[in-house]
Amino acid sequence: MSSDETALSASSAVLYGILNGLAEQKIVPGQRLVEVDLAEQYQVSRNSVREALQQLAAQGVVELLRNKGAAVRSLSLQETREVLDVAERMTGLLAKSAALGIAAGQPSDPIREALAELERANAAQDVDAFARARRGFYRALLQTSGSRELKRLFPSIQMPIVYAQHRPATLQKVRMRDYQLMCDAVLRGDASAADEAGMAHVRNVREAIFRGLSSDPG
Repeated sequence: MSSDETALSASSAVLYGILNGLAEQKIVPGQRLVEVDLAEQYQVSRNSVREALQQLAAQGVVELLRNKGAAVRSLSLQETREVLDVAERMTGLLAKSAALGIAAGQPSDPIREALAELERANAAQDVDAFARARRGFYRALLQTSGSRELKRLFPSIQMPIVYAQHRPATLQKVRMRDYQLMCDAVLRGDASAADEAGMAHVRNVREAIFRGLSSDPG
């Protein structure tokens, strides 16, 4: 492995470690990210940590603050709405693209296996496993879609922050039901139904989040 590949691997370990930490509630919006601590935690150089933080800043997940280092971004209510608006369109497009892939002969096994993993995690009420399975589900949709642009753009949607910042009690139930509906449409190769199921999923997430906020006495 070349030195450039080693550096890429090291920075990727930090990048995905932070994203996983958000999904698994081990890192929270607003939390400071200290270079020396991350370097020690992931056993990488501080240059690799800086590279990962710069990539996350470009995705809008991390803010680089002058003289204060880095912190996980917190979203205002308006920013949360804007992220969900983008996610609604993009999730519909992703599901539609995956359905077109199935209709064109792409194998269905990756999506079926991803859904089964979600169902196992949901049955076990394992939050960490569900977060990992959710990421696997979207990777399977991206793989099936075959769209290079979706592979480039979809991970930049700031849903990890939305989920880390807003955790209504009904959210996992909403997501599991919606993922099943999305899969049904995608596996039928029904692009129109998949598009609607993907958008409906994000609308349901939005409703769960803002219903939770309106009922919060704080």
